[in-house]
Amino acid sequence: MQDFVQVDANGLSHRVAVAGPETGPLVMLVHGFPESWYSWRHQMAPLAEAGYRVAAPDVRGYGGTDKPHAIAAYGIEPITRDMAALAGALSPNAPVVIVGHDHGAPIAWTSALTHPDRFRAVCGLSVPYTLPGPVPGVELLRQIYTQQGKFFYYIYFQDEGVAEAELEADPRRSIKAFYYYASAEGMTGGLLPANKLHGAPLFKGMPDPTPDMAWFSDEDLDYYASEFARSGFRGPLNRYRNGHADHAFMSSLKDPVIHQPSLFIAGDKDPVLAFVEVDTVALMAPALSNLQGTHLLPGCGHWTQQERPDAVNRILLDWLGALES
Repeated sequence: MQDFVQVDANGLSHRVAVAGPETGPLVMLVHGFPESWYSWRHQMAPLAEAGYRVAAPDVRGYGGTDKPHAIAAYGIEPITRDMAALAGALSPNAPVVIVGHDHGAPIAWTSALTHPDRFRAVCGLSVPYTLPGPVPGVELLRQIYTQQGKFFYYIYFQDEGVAEAELEADPRRSIKAFYYYASAEGMTGGLLPANKLHGAPLFKGMPDPTPDMAWFSDEDLDYYASEFARSGFRGPLNRYRNGHADHAFMSSLKDPVIHQPSLFIAGDKDPVLAFVEVDTVALMAPALSNLQGTHLLPGCGHWTQQERPDAVNRILLDWLGALES
């Protein structure tokens, strides 16, 4: 069973779910969109039982953590400073392992890159780490989708207030739609319908996700829906609006290669890996000098550690054990 602490770090108050012995080596678990600390509910007890101290914060803008209003407050640079400050507060005498999923993966990758004194190893789920390209990723998506007249949710999220209004109208329906249509069960339509045009609302042409997911209970849906009904979607969506700032920051780094031990886990049905027609997993090789494993889980969609908790736990524990040996 996890406990909760409020930690002041980098000028904000962060809600952090914690478990495991206080003297154990710390593992930080960083969630993505639209999630919370709760997305690691299946990992916290097994890691704690193995002797690790586990900390799963709500990222700024989510849940019980402060929610700055400005879009610029959600750039990768300030958020990685959050993670480094949290690591220092929770483990002042030893660097920690950081693990991230979805938007939490770039946060984890970049935290390890820019704060190697705080993070001794890094694992990303769903989103690979690659070297910065010549243009921001958001502009690449505009070329692939928007300029061809096609809808893409990332571009839809760019206009301040538009997606907030649609998602906050019914948080429960919004959460279930995201989780179903990015899962292995629902990935055939949903977020990227073939004939959807740029300018359409997110949910246009997206049927209500009536099928149940064996790995996602009504209790899980209730928790997420209540969190977003309380905190709203502005902060989480602002993360999408920092593509140019993030690219400028990453391009300014003298050495963008991550040298700590690293690991990648994803589902072989994760739609993120199909957003652009390149082998994004292969692109990790020059960006990670000590990549110790790439795992694609059969039949798993985007919600890696929730859809396949046993497999993820086994991979993580094996890797963490090897780090300690």
